[in-house]
Amino acid sequence: MTSNNKVILITGGAKRVGSAICRQLHAQGANLVIHYRSSQEEAEVFRDSLEAIRPQSVLLIKADLLNVDQFPNLIEQIVLHFGQLDVLVNNASSFFSTPIGKFTDEAWHDLIGSNLKAPLFLSQAAAPYLIKQKGCIINIVDIHVDYPLKNHVIYNCAKGGLAALTRSLALELAPDIRVNGVSPGPILWPLTGDWANASVQQEIIDRTLLKRCGEPEDIAKAVNYLINDAPFVTGQIIAVDGGRSINL
Repeated sequence: MTSNNKVILITGGAKRVGSAICRQLHAQGANLVIHYRSSQEEAEVFRDSLEAIRPQSVLLIKADLLNVDQFPNLIEQIVLHFGQLDVLVNNASSFFSTPIGKFTDEAWHDLIGSNLKAPLFLSQAAAPYLIKQKGCIINIVDIHVDYPLKNHVIYNCAKGGLAALTRSLALELAPDIRVNGVSPGPILWPLTGDWANASVQQEIIDRTLLKRCGEPEDIAKAVNYLINDAPFVTGQIIAVDGGRSINL
């Protein structure tokens, strides 16, 4: 199956894994709503490249996902523009270390807000329209839900909550909306922190069963599968990690 004529909202869709998801779904015929927060120029260039392939197929939405009060209006804008909403992909995420003794309430607000609160409230705002389309929600989780990252207490809590949210929403929104998750392993290295160290990266790669780093397209293909080829799958979280989650 393909995403032909489906309208899909991808948060944080202008770069990194989000842009790979967008390219995959756009190639399948989807109309995209690409959310961004601050990377306007990058988002506009990306939109133009996709619309060179298929005109009028992309809508850009700028929003701070920590402000959940705007979500109903954001969803209404999408429906007014495209006439429907079929899929929500909660991809946007903050990531930084929060070791015990050093984290702040601001860090909690940012990490919980972007990784857990925003997906919950955005799903709530989108649900009436997704029900009409018998649509689905995909949450980008993390393999470290089950194997926490040291010095990332709040991030671990947030993604753990997102895993629980994925299963809870699958229960709450059944049978009209399917809800699933994808948990990336070593795909793209974070831009800051210990992962900039080549030896740390190699140690992580060595722990994967496939002995290599994955590609953003691996996540995009998993998302595409859950949208288009998994009509009897809900409440599940697929690890796309080269086997690292069983060899930590």
